[in-house]
Amino acid sequence: MKLVLILNMLVTFYMTGIIWFVQIVHYPLFGKVGEACYRDYHTHHARLTGWVVAVPMLLELGTAGLLAANPPIGISSIQAVIGLVLVILLWVSTAFVQVPRHGILGNGYDADAHRTLVISNWFRTILWTLRSCLVCFMLWQLLP
Repeated sequence: MKLVLILNMLVTFYMTGIIWFVQIVHYPLFGKVGEACYRDYHTHHARLTGWVVAVPMLLELGTAGLLAANPPIGISSIQAVIGLVLVILLWVSTAFVQVPRHGILGNGYDADAHRTLVISNWFRTILWTLRSCLVCFMLWQLLP
């Protein structure tokens, strides 16, 4: 299970880096693309982003579930369950807040959908940052 925790840490750190980049750079720049080519831009964004985040998100969910079901010796089951709950909250936010905003933006630039996307994405940014802190703490507990 220690290897599962290390894999969980790696994908969590990866996703934390991605979400901070998206929050600070990528999503704010959606408003600078321009109406004429926005739909095409967003279509490419959605397709390419899927390649970057789909597998890591699935690995994070799977490893968090394994850790919650069978935490390594030295890691409290409560910490592991909190880690899984954070991942579930990330998936819920993605599915019910960010994906619908992207659905609207896929039809063309919409200032309200863009603003909601940027603001609501802070929730995921904070959750992934908390997950990074949590997995660091769990790994620290395993150090001799």
